[in-house]
Amino acid sequence: MSTYAIGDLQGCYEELQELLLSFKFNEDRDCLWLCGDLVNRGPESLKCLSYLHSIKDNCKIVLGNHDIHLLAVVEGKRKLSESDTFIDVLESSKLSTLKNWMMTLPFHYIESIETEGKEKEYIMTHAGIPPTWTKADLENNSNELSSKLFNQNPNSFLEDVFGNYPNHPKKCKNNIDQLRLNLNCLTRMRYYDITGSLNLEYKGSIEEAPKNLTPWFEHELKIVNDHTHVLFGHWAALNGFTNKKNITALDTGCAWGNKLTAMRLEDNEFFSCDKLN
Repeated sequence: MSTYAIGDLQGCYEELQELLLSFKFNEDRDCLWLCGDLVNRGPESLKCLSYLHSIKDNCKIVLGNHDIHLLAVVEGKRKLSESDTFIDVLESSKLSTLKNWMMTLPFHYIESIETEGKEKEYIMTHAGIPPTWTKADLENNSNELSSKLFNQNPNSFLEDVFGNYPNHPKKCKNNIDQLRLNLNCLTRMRYYDITGSLNLEYKGSIEEAPKNLTPWFEHELKIVNDHTHVLFGHWAALNGFTNKKNITALDTGCAWGNKLTAMRLEDNEFFSCDKLN
């Protein structure tokens, strides 16, 4: 059995199948980890969701910002954008089944795996983990979001949870403010400013970033130690590079014409497939 962690699919179904062929993925034996953003931007969101649902027992998937956007559109809480490419999902007879399944997916996943002869704890989210969060913080905040989305009425949650503010815990005035901030941290985070506030406006390269902004993974993370490894997607501009031994960026921008990438967790070997269409 092997475990493969894959970057943002964003509707790139053909590339996913080509990537699986490259490492001879066995649906009965191997396991896929998906770091979110299964849909949008690419051409075949429905095929991606349908395939992953068909092998859901062999998948560990966390939700990304595009996945949450899709769910909000389905629930009538957000409008379809001109750039959205998941109309195939909205028009599918499988919509209800796929929506109900997606609402059960978590915002984080943690599992210990033997890697190169040593036990390593892999922690996966879509956008990363805030520097100040402990493992308990991650589990509590992520599980609360999942509870609001699945176990409680999702309509209220999806109506109130979008927006860029508040951008610091001290600015949260109520529970929905805290939920919005936590969701943004797990699904949209890239930079923090010098006050420790989340900056969601700047999306450019690290080299050209304003001097007061620092990538989240350049901070000292409370959750990281010698036996942990953080996996995240979301940030295609990194092209897979963080320069951190135990923090791996999996999104290599397939939907933008680059590559779809997978990492085998048992030996940290990488596989990739070029954009096909």
